[in-house]
Amino acid sequence: MAPEKDSNSLDDFAFSLKGRFCDLPDSKNGEDLDSSLDGKGNKLVYCVTDVPPWYLCIILGIQHCLTAFGGIIAIPLIVSQGLCLQHDGLTQSHLISTIFFVSGVCTLLQVTFGIRLPILQGGTFTLLAPSMAMLSMPEWECPAWTQNASLVNTTSEEFIDVWQSRMRALQGSIMVGSLFQVFVGFSGLIGLFMRFIGPLTIAPTISLIGLSLFDSAGASAGNHWGISAMTTALIILFSQYLRHIPVPFPKYSKDKKLHTSRVYIFQILPVLLGITLSWLICFILTTYNVLPADPDQYGYLARTDLKGDIMNQAPWFSFPYPGQWGMPTVSLAGVVGILAGVISSMIESVGDYHACARLSGAPPPPRHAINRGIGIEGIGCLLAGAWGTGNGTTSYSENVGALGITKVGSRMVIIASGVLMIVMGVFGKVGAIFTTIPSPVIGGMFMVMFGVISAAGVSNLQYANMNSSRNIFIFGFSIFSGLVIPNWIFKNPKAIATGVVELDQVLQVLLTTSMFVGGFLGFILDNTIPGSKHERGILAWNQAHEDDFSNTPEGGEVYNLPFGISSYLSSFSWLRYIPFCPPHTPGSLDGSGADTKSLEPKLRLGNPEPAQIIVGVAL
Repeated sequence: MAPEKDSNSLDDFAFSLKGRFCDLPDSKNGEDLDSSLDGKGNKLVYCVTDVPPWYLCIILGIQHCLTAFGGIIAIPLIVSQGLCLQHDGLTQSHLISTIFFVSGVCTLLQVTFGIRLPILQGGTFTLLAPSMAMLSMPEWECPAWTQNASLVNTTSEEFIDVWQSRMRALQGSIMVGSLFQVFVGFSGLIGLFMRFIGPLTIAPTISLIGLSLFDSAGASAGNHWGISAMTTALIILFSQYLRHIPVPFPKYSKDKKLHTSRVYIFQILPVLLGITLSWLICFILTTYNVLPADPDQYGYLARTDLKGDIMNQAPWFSFPYPGQWGMPTVSLAGVVGILAGVISSMIESVGDYHACARLSGAPPPPRHAINRGIGIEGIGCLLAGAWGTGNGTTSYSENVGALGITKVGSRMVIIASGVLMIVMGVFGKVGAIFTTIPSPVIGGMFMVMFGVISAAGVSNLQYANMNSSRNIFIFGFSIFSGLVIPNWIFKNPKAIATGVVELDQVLQVLLTTSMFVGGFLGFILDNTIPGSKHERGILAWNQAHEDDFSNTPEGGEVYNLPFGISSYLSSFSWLRYIPFCPPHTPGSLDGSGADTKSLEPKLRLGNPEPAQIIVGVAL
């Protein structure tokens, strides 16, 4: 473990006077998990079980909302094309409000009863491909008149039936497909699969999450490279170069009266500060017409007034509810395609759980927590289908990357994000405001976040012997194939023609999902090519990821069910055989088998005193 810093040191301290900090989890033999980090950068400002001040939770929650905003807002805008809603901005805003509301509800469920890690839930791109494939089928092809803005009457019954019939078919397919994920999670099958999943499977899966999104990040950033480069530079400046520089803020106390307190705000709020400043600059450039007003000119998409009509049309209050678009219908082809996306989503989420635990200072998740996490994600997809988002839910990788940058791993921050997303879904105007964030700003943020995720995936290779030509081949081939095969399929969409439409759709979805291709090849090769357990990294991986951490002080505090549920369930001995229930060791008060007196932060500097980050509210 990295040596603890003296209390007078300023390295990686968010608050210079008093506070509490946690190290990242140690390995069994006492070595630092992240060998690339030194003692300075291996401190967390807040651990997963810490509770920051309420105002800091709100500020950091806003940052996570903004981090996930690009992905959440993009999904309904893309799905609206398949639903024939290109020229119906008001319905698009309703879809955006609905996906925000459901994402908030699913986030609260996941953090409270699921994996219980600070991981945010939102729309998933793995279900976007099968959804668009389903909507591109001949029976769901949009009528020609819906593509002409002058011919579309958004209030006519004919137009409403056109898009709602497609939405209902999509809803039913997502709901039926999500039942498979619920079964796999709560039955413990995903935990059984973990026996065969090692670092050479997880590493390409996580890395390809970021690498496969280079095109979408480049497309958003390419709308104005100057604005996106400024956003990226600001986030890098705040998170890497200025993180050790304190900023004095006025503070008042009875003892010292009015005085100044040094706050390491750049380390805690780099993404929020970078997005806010870039957004403000774009607003100024739009106000003074520095950015072009002609849609055909380069840089037009950097303006902040492109969606001003949504602000005027969006209602102040709009409470989404299940079945708001009508009774869902079921399409066999749609269900088969959605199942392929669900498989990819589960593989991605298992990797996200480990990355999130690693970056939030939590022990690696035990099997029962992974089972609950996958099961709750399946319930989230079921809710998303019932509410009619046109998509499902999954763990957001970019928010896992934000944990590594901000060094704030408290799950209370993610709970605040979930509440904020619910509020944004209910108050239509609030959600409409965020639609004015220019796409180049979102692209600049993606440049940083997806890079962090790719590196987090590669870091899992520390468990394997990378001096082995076997392991080098498996990882290199999996990564390269995960980039080459989907790219070729995208360029040759008609290459897959088995004569069975449903089979074609399944193959199309699987082979265009980079995470699935790379993870599947890594899984097959790692389990079939001869190699010792030490060479494959299985011994070190099992020690770090398959040991039962739920009976340790840290594991019980992080992964056991809340509100005393674990203690209550421990009185029923037969529940120990339920795959998603935490095990119980007699003698503990919380059902974790641990002495609650040992649940102390790894480093405490005096009595905790919250930092005064009032400037975040002003921003």
